[in-house]
Amino acid sequence: MKTFITGASGFVGSAVLRQLIETGHTVVALLRPNSDRSNLDGLPVEIVTGDLTDPDSFAPTLANCDNLFHVAADYRLWVPRPDEMYETNVTATRNLMLAAARARVKRVVYTSSVATLGLNSDGTPADETTPVTLADMIGHYKRSKFLAEAEVQRLAEEENLPVVIVNPSTPVGPRDIKPTPTGRMIVEAASGRMPAYVDTGLNLVHVDDVAVGHLLAFERGTIGRRYILGGQNLTLKQIFIQIAASTDRPAPRVRLPHNLILPIAYVAEGWARLVGGSEPRVTVDGVRLAKKHMFFSIDRAKHELGFTPRPVEEALRDAVAWFQQHGYLQSKNPVVNS
Repeated sequence: MKTFITGASGFVGSAVLRQLIETGHTVVALLRPNSDRSNLDGLPVEIVTGDLTDPDSFAPTLANCDNLFHVAADYRLWVPRPDEMYETNVTATRNLMLAAARARVKRVVYTSSVATLGLNSDGTPADETTPVTLADMIGHYKRSKFLAEAEVQRLAEEENLPVVIVNPSTPVGPRDIKPTPTGRMIVEAASGRMPAYVDTGLNLVHVDDVAVGHLLAFERGTIGRRYILGGQNLTLKQIFIQIAASTDRPAPRVRLPHNLILPIAYVAEGWARLVGGSEPRVTVDGVRLAKKHMFFSIDRAKHELGFTPRPVEEALRDAVAWFQQHGYLQSKNPVVNS
């Protein structure tokens, strides 16, 4: 069984790649010429160099594959040129799905995000059916993923595309080489550089469990249906307490109001634009998102796929350990408590 995967060099994609190999798939990975390939070191995978914005660079190879896992995405909470994010997350997804339909692949798993889902105003966990519109999407990342998922759903109907959609929550764990925004937060907290927190909440899940969920969706998911792949709902304070339990760093005790941080985020973004720097440590969209508790239910994935994620303590412990082993923490960093 030959399977084509995008995003295999990234955080979630490399975990999915390992699951595919472990379950007997012959894997072909599409990588851009400048992709960091360290997450693929030593793995038996055929690499094709190309770009999702150029269908000619991947369509011939995809035509010889049985299945497709589209995991690649541009995940940033701030971008100096938003058009690039829409090109990667929306246009490229459309290109790939059309190529898959023409190639008549047998099964497609599309990696969306809980960012596309609605949230309950009372803070209770949302699910795959919670009402939501494009107007509810905060920031370019959420808007682009919402539009991309809508394109996948449209093509599933119009092109009879055999696609199952998965919506990971907030993955944490090993191989977060960039790292992701959540990974940066863990690095800051584990390094003792997080003196305060805001009142928000996330659903955390081990990245390797997200990968298992992809394979379960491939094997058991209903065509056209979407599944939240999450773990445990935690406040940010609870997350920091658990990170502290894995290190000898104290958890932050000061809670900051969102309105105090928002002006700082505007200044940080303005400076990043002025100097042409990377994503600032605090962003306007990040602060706006933090005003909501992003809690989700995984009941559908549990009941229909048999999805059973491990305790979130293990996910955070594995993340801190990996960041420490790979030099992301301060030189006087803590050892991970077992």
